[in-house]
Amino acid sequence: MSETTEQGQPQEEQVVQTGVHNFSKEDEWVKPEDPLLLERLEWFKDQKLGLMMHWGPYSQLGLVESWALSDQDGDEWSRNDIDWIDDMEEFKRQYFDLNKTFNPIRFQPEEWASLAADNGFKYFLFTTKHHDGFCMWDTHTTDYRITGPETPFHTHKYADICKQLFDAFRDKGLAISAYFSKADWHTPYYWAPGMERGRHMWRGPSYNPEEYPWLWEKFVEFTHEQITELLTKYGRIDCLWLDAGWVRAGRYGQDIRLGEVVEKNRKHQPWLLVADRTVGGPYENIVTPEQTIPERAMNIPWESCITLGTSFSFGFEDKYKTGRQLAHILLEVVAKGGNLALNVGPQPDGRLPKGAIRGMKELGAWLATYGEGIYGTRICEPHFTGEWAFTSKGDVKYAFRLYKNERAEAEGQQVIPFPGPVERIELVGTNETIPFEAVQGGLKVTLPASAVADEAPIAHAFRLFSK
Repeated sequence: MSETTEQGQPQEEQVVQTGVHNFSKEDEWVKPEDPLLLERLEWFKDQKLGLMMHWGPYSQLGLVESWALSDQDGDEWSRNDIDWIDDMEEFKRQYFDLNKTFNPIRFQPEEWASLAADNGFKYFLFTTKHHDGFCMWDTHTTDYRITGPETPFHTHKYADICKQLFDAFRDKGLAISAYFSKADWHTPYYWAPGMERGRHMWRGPSYNPEEYPWLWEKFVEFTHEQITELLTKYGRIDCLWLDAGWVRAGRYGQDIRLGEVVEKNRKHQPWLLVADRTVGGPYENIVTPEQTIPERAMNIPWESCITLGTSFSFGFEDKYKTGRQLAHILLEVVAKGGNLALNVGPQPDGRLPKGAIRGMKELGAWLATYGEGIYGTRICEPHFTGEWAFTSKGDVKYAFRLYKNERAEAEGQQVIPFPGPVERIELVGTNETIPFEAVQGGLKVTLPASAVADEAPIAHAFRLFSK
């Protein structure tokens, strides 16, 4: 994932910016043939809201995760906040040594899980390993891990962070999605020293896999072993969420034989969905826009990963989105047929930032009343107009009128841009039946006086019952 900024934006303005990764288009999606996977994709589309976390030793610096290590990418954007050193080779050494000081002793996995469950989140997406190669689980493939002897947290009772989090969130009824980077910039099987790239690294391997097939095979075996550990030793995993889309067969020459390891592990977890993001094909069951929302509705399984703050990783003095902003982002995503994975970067001491917690709770309070028009719904024209969001559940349509800020005028009479035919309209939250009439442009409704307050709500929501 990538760091973004929204400095200078008005507090109530909805801001979503495109991340470093693009996303696959609708016509690149391949429908699975397995009936169980099709069933699980319908389940996934019902969930709507997931909690995502990027966490690792890099949180100590408050910088974007991993990307500053890549000279090619760092020269473009990810080193903007590195202001204490000019020697990038020394910076890389400093970065890779962060495991020696990572000691999040204030980590409380049960509290994180309760916070998510109590505020409407339905699944948990966690970075088991980012591109920097640091493993947040007790892997036996490398010492560069949270339970490694050089990491002070390895003696803590919660040392195997993935196990603690996956167990805690499952206990609260949330499904588990495991983020895993196919690239690994720490293992010598990928960034091998002394190869043709010298010291100037990029996001890919330091060598041509076709010229060093034996070395590439070492990396493939290493990757397969790590994925198999996660899928056989950490309980039920509902989705394997794969990053580093440049690691693929074809023009990149980085074939890790993904199908081989996925199908082997589907013998243990036959329900497993895979998000091989930006690659397309049979193992991109879920399409994953990053820091953006598609311009139009997509009738395929997709999930926008968007930050609660301005960055995927923890940033000191970060600014976090309000409940109003988050609800509006969720409404647009759901109206266009997707799920929303809201990302928070935990602090280096093991706590969640207070600003992120506040936003999660504000969103949760709103969902407690209006979630019926979110969870388990499907797309419904006209989808999303900017001021209106529409969803559908069975014979009931939901129309949400979005108010950009508290000062927006909540008019007593409004026209829902929905063609009908409709026989009854109710106001969600009060269950009052409200009068309406068909007019040019839609359905004119008259709100009760109790619904027109001095401060506009996040949204008014209407149930539309078809004839």
